[in-house]
Amino acid sequence: MEKIRGTNLGNWLVLEKWMNEPFFAGTGVEDETWLVRRTDPETLAAKMKEHRDTYVTEEDFRFLKAHGVNVVRIPVPYFVFGDRAPFIGCIEYLDKAFTWAQNNGITILIDLHTVPGSQNGYDNGGITGVCKWCKDPKEVEFAYSVLERLAKRYADHPALFGIEVLNEPISWIVYRTAPSTGKAEDKEEAKGSGYVPMGFLKAFYTEAYRILRAILPEDKVIVFHDGFRLTSWNKFFDEAGMKNVMLDTHIYIFAMESFVPFHTPWVYQRYIDINRMQIASVEKHIPVIVGEWCISNQYATNYAKKNGVPLRTDPEVAKRFREIADMQLKAWSDCAGFFYWNYQLWRDRKAPLDDMWKESWDLARCWENGWLPDFN
Repeated sequence: MEKIRGTNLGNWLVLEKWMNEPFFAGTGVEDETWLVRRTDPETLAAKMKEHRDTYVTEEDFRFLKAHGVNVVRIPVPYFVFGDRAPFIGCIEYLDKAFTWAQNNGITILIDLHTVPGSQNGYDNGGITGVCKWCKDPKEVEFAYSVLERLAKRYADHPALFGIEVLNEPISWIVYRTAPSTGKAEDKEEAKGSGYVPMGFLKAFYTEAYRILRAILPEDKVIVFHDGFRLTSWNKFFDEAGMKNVMLDTHIYIFAMESFVPFHTPWVYQRYIDINRMQIASVEKHIPVIVGEWCISNQYATNYAKKNGVPLRTDPEVAKRFREIADMQLKAWSDCAGFFYWNYQLWRDRKAPLDDMWKESWDLARCWENGWLPDFN
């Protein structure tokens, strides 16, 4: 199988406030659930239509193909089919993406990014500070139904790479340390929240595989997120007899930086090497993809701040970003492939982002700034 050289099309069908602050301006909310709850339905419908119509178009698929992308990972919400009022469905946009992908020689990994009650309590899980989905059997069944309907709709589409069962179901240690934990808008709604146990996750993955593999052709991949427990899976997928599956792990340098006092190339290289060794160990049993990563790092941004130089055009800043980019690209080339997070933040790539550190999360800007090579 060809190495995956991809990017995420996040903040299109699943909104994240930090990636598009202007969309949330004046609402006083932190996530998509509360945006829907506190926005007039007609106003929301108009805003969502404009956003979805313009944020990703076929032009973007042509741009990505020209820069060497061969697969895109598209996060979709549990209300993708429009059957969870008052949320607004978006299946017609996923249909368009499949047409655009086929037209441009790109394939799509559909990623179920949210579930009712959330699997992690992050804003990217739909609602901040709430994580109760795995405790509600009816909502677990609903997640299965979404996966089944997605599989039936796209099973035979030539642009389907595969389906990712669930994004970032949270582990005990990550739940305990996540800044979003305990930050729910409605404390009553958050009661009973907690991490997703490994036993539940294995059972959920087993049933999801059974449902999907019965529908999907053998050449379509079924992807499982590691649940922030990369090395805990061992022979699970082998022993379960699962065919053509991959394990997704997310590796962010910025998540490591708060735990170390020095932000130097040696520290970053050591962190990347540890992750690479863990991936190599897991790949004895199942191919691994780095489904989310980026080059955001304080080694580059702190230099710009300290020296008062422009982030996008200073040669030393560019050199530092390229150093960190090269480390990661070399490491992730040893596994099944990668997806950058994210393709873009703001549609207008010339407009300065509201925070300087966000610049390196935007793949299109990274290419324009010379911080990353094309993926060819």
